Amino acid sequence: MGARRRIGAYGLCRDGDRVLLVRGSARSAFPGAWQLPGGGLRHAEHPAHAMARRFVAETGLAVEPTNLRVAVADVLHLAGDTLHTDRLVFDVTVRSGALRAEADGGTDEVAWLSLAEAARLPLTPVTAEVLGLPVTPLSATVPAPPAEGPASADRGQRFAAYGLVTDPAGRLLLTLIAEGYPGGGLWHLPGGGTDPGEQPVAGLLRELVEETGQLGRVVDLLGVDNLHNPAAMGPEGRPMDWHNVRVVYRVLVDVPTAAVVTEAAGGSTARAAWFAPDRVAELPLTEVAADVTGRYRA
Repeated sequence: MGARRRIGAYGLCRDGDRVLLVRGSARSAFPGAWQLPGGGLRHAEHPAHAMARRFVAETGLAVEPTNLRVAVADVLHLAGDTLHTDRLVFDVTVRSGALRAEADGGTDEVAWLSLAEAARLPLTPVTAEVLGLPVTPLSATVPAPPAEGPASADRGQRFAAYGLVTDPAGRLLLTLIAEGYPGGGLWHLPGGGTDPGEQPVAGLLRELVEETGQLGRVVDLLGVDNLHNPAAMGPEGRPMDWHNVRVVYRVLVDVPTAAVVTEAAGGSTARAAWFAPDRVAELPLTEVAADVTGRYRA
């Protein structure tokens, strides 16, 4: 039994009480099932760009994202294979184009549908969940596609969840990346890569305990960060072409304690600490930590 991971990005487009959906073709994992337009990321591609690229291919409409609505994961069991897909769903608005179905692709029909109409059709589970409709499991008939781009031992794609973590006093919780890892010596947001079969929120809260010893609750989804480092030097001992997709949540620790790293020795986190907001600007920060904490302090 093999195990694969894939990242996909999709667009939720509304017109009044109608939503735009596409139907899976005979080439898709779920022929005849309706879903949100979108698809897999190419290596190094930003999720928002992947969503827009697939959206226009499947519908003829050029769209732009207005908000990251949700990040979810699902696992599809195929003959001799297991596929974990991390899915990002954006709210979108139409910029231009004319509605038409995809030609000779993974979808074969496109339509504006009311929720009542959509509820009577077979929907992919993530589509039903996003629309607030009953979720019905579907059986895949053909293997789902992998992430776009050739596989390589020196190339990796990673999905992770991080948190802008605060306590009732407004302090910020940060972690120090250990030497020998990309970004060693910089302060970072708590969080990390999700495990196979793990939802992003669950992965973040697990990492929060392992890296800082804190119990938190997620209160908001802030957005998604995309990082491509074609020559990252880490514990592999050789340059690796890494593509990291990182969702960022707002997290509150209601009862803070002293920040202590609890994960096994040899991990990527050297230490953790609480900081007053006015001290954070003095610290050497990772790019995503500087961006997210800077917006918080502003």
